[in-house]
Amino acid sequence: MAQKACRLIHTIPAVSEEASGPSYSVVRLCGSLIDQNCDITLVTLSNGLMAGQKMNFLKVFPSGLGPQRLGRSPLMRAWLESEGRNGMLRLIHNHSIWMMPNVYPGWVAKKYKVPYVVSPRGAFSEWAMASGSRIKSIFWPLMQRPSLEAVTCWHATAESEYRDIRRLGFRQPVAVIPNGVDIPEMPEKDESQNHTLLFLGRIHPKKGLDMLLPAWKAIQDRFPSWRLRIVGPDNSGYLIKMHRFASDLGLQRVEFYGPLYGKDKWTAYRNADLFILPSYSENFGMAVAEALASGLPAIVSKGAPWEGLGARNAGRWIDNNIDALIGCLEELMSCNSETLDKMGQRGRMWMEQEYSWDKIGQKMAETYQYLLNGGQLPPWVMED
Repeated sequence: MAQKACRLIHTIPAVSEEASGPSYSVVRLCGSLIDQNCDITLVTLSNGLMAGQKMNFLKVFPSGLGPQRLGRSPLMRAWLESEGRNGMLRLIHNHSIWMMPNVYPGWVAKKYKVPYVVSPRGAFSEWAMASGSRIKSIFWPLMQRPSLEAVTCWHATAESEYRDIRRLGFRQPVAVIPNGVDIPEMPEKDESQNHTLLFLGRIHPKKGLDMLLPAWKAIQDRFPSWRLRIVGPDNSGYLIKMHRFASDLGLQRVEFYGPLYGKDKWTAYRNADLFILPSYSENFGMAVAEALASGLPAIVSKGAPWEGLGARNAGRWIDNNIDALIGCLEELMSCNSETLDKMGQRGRMWMEQEYSWDKIGQKMAETYQYLLNGGQLPPWVMED
């Protein structure tokens, strides 16, 4: 965008180190849009420390009375309304669904007739919709679905998410733009440790640990120089279940860690030899991009949209079952370090060429320009 002529508001329920992937990717998207000379305000209910992030564009509101799960905030709603009334608000971009901060923007966009972009952030996947709570079944028809009728354009981080949007009956245009990823420096690797298979992500049922642990059981005796390192925050006590599962299976060389952030997270990637994400459902899979950017080859299930791994020989994209996982682990863990390093180098180059935040921010800014001013349809915006 050539000049800062209007305010673009982004909304997300939470921004914190402990929150899931959108906390990172939305903050970085806003930063890249500011670099494109967009006037951005990111509105949220909570703000934890985000290592290494500039947060001067953040506006935080307290939650009001009512169920914490819904994130009701009359102050946030009132502020959004005031921005609509003063005439400076030109576009709202909401991230995620299922909370009131994801409903208020639709109400305001409809009332003041401003373009409204929504990024479901994985919430529309079949897995996510099927695993909903009773609150979801009430909230969807009463609050969330009606507010989404105001959408001008959807944002999907992969074509699989575009298909999820269409499956639910929404016919508005969809901009398919992936998340970006930071490209870290490449410090010397610690070669004193055993070879490491790294899982990094939330300890959550959808992440496929119930497949990974039995697969490790099947191969652990063949690869005594390898360890499995599981890193990430616990989700609703699932970590305890996985500890018990690992113990019941009699697993060896499995290490459970808590979450790692900032420099510690990037060090974990750098000191690993192979990354694994056997997820049942991902709209993007931020940890996959981070692993590849760190020069780490990746094994990813078809629950995540990383089909390019095989074509670029930067890892493997496999079926969601234990047999496929065992076979792929045996194949890549049998490779020598030079072969794995070359795969990792190809993955890092892929991220540099197509997933830098500069490129992603430019695509999103051009999408906004199209929604605000018309003109030629950007090639990543799908109308069918």
